[in-house]
Amino acid sequence: MRRMKWAAAVVLCVALVLAGCGSRSAESVVKDLDGVLDGLKSYQGKGIMTLHTGQQPLQYEVEVWYKKPSYYRVALTNAAKDITQIVLRNDEGVFVLTPKLKKSFRFQSDWPQNQGQVYLYQTLVQSILLDNSRQFAIDKDSYVFDVMANYQNGSLARQKIWIDQKTYAPQRVEVSDANANVLVEMTFDQFRFDVVFDDKAFDMNANLGVAQQPEEQEKSADAPGSGEDEAHGGRGESDRKATDDAAPGDNPDEAATEDAVPGEDADGAKPEKPASGNPDGTESDEPAADGEAADGADDTADRTGAANDFVPMEPSYYPEGVALKDITDVTLTDGGKGVLMRFTGTYNYTLYQTKPKDIDAALVPGVMLDLGHTWGLLSGDVLQTLTWTYQGYEYRLTSAELPEDEMVKIARSVLEEMEK
Repeated sequence: MRRMKWAAAVVLCVALVLAGCGSRSAESVVKDLDGVLDGLKSYQGKGIMTLHTGQQPLQYEVEVWYKKPSYYRVALTNAAKDITQIVLRNDEGVFVLTPKLKKSFRFQSDWPQNQGQVYLYQTLVQSILLDNSRQFAIDKDSYVFDVMANYQNGSLARQKIWIDQKTYAPQRVEVSDANANVLVEMTFDQFRFDVVFDDKAFDMNANLGVAQQPEEQEKSADAPGSGEDEAHGGRGESDRKATDDAAPGDNPDEAATEDAVPGEDADGAKPEKPASGNPDGTESDEPAADGEAADGADDTADRTGAANDFVPMEPSYYPEGVALKDITDVTLTDGGKGVLMRFTGTYNYTLYQTKPKDIDAALVPGVMLDLGHTWGLLSGDVLQTLTWTYQGYEYRLTSAELPEDEMVKIARSVLEEMEK
């Protein structure tokens, strides 16, 4: 009898030990994630984002940096076409940068608080914390959550998130539509907490020069807190001057009409560019050295060639009841080429496309919209213009009638056509 009682006690103890070492509950993991989020100081993540929204999957390299309290740097790179765009948040605001074009947009936005992103740790954890109907599972070394998706794109309904059991770092995300079709995948190759960044990691002028020095960018990707001085210090005073002199309140599209000449301000004036010479934009009386002249000639030739290599793209998406009215070739005063497409029907709008020879850095207020492949600037009140740049091209979609969601669909269809 004693032996039986002793054996039963042993079995009970073993059962209790196994229970204590067994699978964790969703509630305990959620509590831990909440604690990680509260103590979050900084992180760096790298991975591949795949979009399944077009006829063929499109892949982008993603690198995201975060520093408490609200500094962000997200770089989207199309490696096949060597195109990088950066969204940056710092004390001055939210910016979308295209370093290859020396182009910057500044947004009136509290991004990313009002616009979740599949590559941001805060977005993923918050979606887990806020969904009380979350589904939980364990898959090898991962905790897997199936929760509601909360993104700007309304067609994204649910998402599955894989979290590392030991570190609570994100491993993988799948975002699906209402029919369980996976539209967006994000796979993290690496993710590190408590990363130390240098002082210029989130500086706009510094980041406008990052993509022009790929060898330095590789060093900074591996060690954000070291080896970045050269990469971040490569901007000249001329770029800072062009940025600082831009009027943050100017919006050339607000007072424009749909018949206005694209590329000009509302009053018909061309945007001012710093005169050649001194870095501050003033004329120089000193003759340029032979080497400088040669470099300038080569640079001009490269930019002219890029502008002449212009291939306009027609959107593949048309709102119901809309048809293409006409297409007009446009020659800008600087010799650049462009195409103006006019659409009519249920909604009337224009789409202007150009491949600029040169673009000065400018600060333009507006609302940031996620176009999947890139970000767009929505400006204007009654007459609205959605502006975006991609692969060296600049686009302006202008209308007083198009709803915001239709503008986004049209813009995305142009981008998808470019990837074919």
